This record gives sequence, C-alpha cells and structure tokens, in this order.
Amino acid sequence: MTLKLASWLMPMLLTLSIVAFVEAASNTNRVYQPCADAKIQRSDGFTFGIAFSSKDSFFYNQSLQLSPCDRRLSLPSSNSQLALFRPKVDEISLLTINTSSFFPDTYGGYMVAFAGRKYAARSPPAFVANSTYIVTSFTLVLEFQKGRLQNLYWKRDGCSSCKGKSNFVCLNKQDCAIKTSSCKGRGGTVDCSLGIQLAFSGTDKHLSVLNSWYEVENLRQYSLYGLYSNLRDSLTSQYNKFF
Repeated sequence: MTLKLASWLMPMLLTLSIVAFVEAASNTNRVYQPCADAKIQRSDGFTFGIAFSSKDSFFYNQSLQLSPCDRRLSLPSSNSQLALFRPKVDEISLLTINTSSFFPDTYGGYMVAFAGRKYAARSPPAFVANSTYIVTSFTLVLEFQKGRLQNLYWKRDGCSSCKGKSNFVCLNKQDCAIKTSSCKGRGGTVDCSLGIQLAFSGTDKHLSVLNSWYEVENLRQYSLYGLYSNLRDSLTSQYNKFF
C-alpha cells in the first residue's frame, strides 16, 4: 500500500495521513486510533503510527524517550509529520511512503513507530534521511504478549542487502543508503519511496503464536521491497506497451 502525506488536523494536532483499509469480517479490533490501547487476535486489523521529526524531539528533557502520543513531547508544535497504517495482524506486509512530494530530511530525518496509550509502545528513533543520504528500506517488528503490543523495533541486516552494490553506502555498519541527490525531485532519477517490511511476533489474546517474523527471518536473503519494485517496474513496462 502507498501512503501519500496529506495535511489535515487531528486532536493530537499533528499532520496525519491515512491509508484506506478494507477489513475482513473476522476483525474483532474496533480500535482505530493509534493512541488507544487494543487487544488483538490473528487476522485483526491493527492501527499504528510512524512519526517523522528530529531525533531530539522524541525525548522529554533530552533524556527520556516518550511515545508520540504523550503530550509532554513538543511534536504538535515542532516540524513533524505522522503516517497511519492498519495492517492485518500476522501477515507480512510491505508499507510504502511516497517521497515524490514528501522529503523526510525536511522533517528532521528520523522516524518512530508507536501505538497505545496506557501500554505506550514505541520504537527507537531510526535514521531515514539528511541532505546527503537517504535509507529507503526498513524492517519493523511488532511484538505482542497476550494480544497487547509490548514493543516495536527495527531489524537491521548490517548492510548485507547492499554488499557489493556501488550505488549504495553502508551507514554506521547497519543501514544501506543512497545519495539524496540521486532521488526524484532532488535532482536525480531514482524512486526513493520508503519501503517498510512489517512482521509480527509474540502471542495474540488467545495465546496463538504470531509467526510472520520467523517467515521474514527465513527470507532475509530476499528484499520484499525489491520484489515489489521489480513487480511495479514490470507492470509499468507492460502498461507502456499499450500506449
């Protein structure tokens, strides 16, 4: 699914974007706000957010990282953007954020994934972009215990996915990045849309094991975003033959 950032106001006073999602009849999770607590089972929809801002803006008093839902943070008045997603629990998903008109480096260059209020889970801030480099491929794992979200964390491959590729740079021995100047809209020709492989681990409210993370782990030699890009390019090529 592709997310285009739109400017409209929500109670959190952050700019939001929403991906339309048609849920199956088996869905039991009626919580649609990212800043509310939910208890899920397999195949439910689950809403979470990704906030884009500077790294420091995710910390209270420059020391304690809080959820973007926490009003003690200055996100509402800072230069920030928020994207919302509602994937299906325990399915491997590829989330994409279109960067043709949204440049992460202009909003601080970092992102945090989060959900919940009392059970306020949040990921560590992940570097996305600055004026020199941009990271376009990520893996995010949502960890549940008895159906409650406990943790969100980014999994890195230590740059193994771009080893030997001259157009990539390995940042901090963990992230594959390309030059921002190579991106469309920044003087280049490369589609620098963000691709986030999403997986689940832990147990749902019925103690059923969530297995999609193990499936992703077994397929680490492949890039879902790469497969998506190849499919998109193939379809575009076939489409262009008719015109």
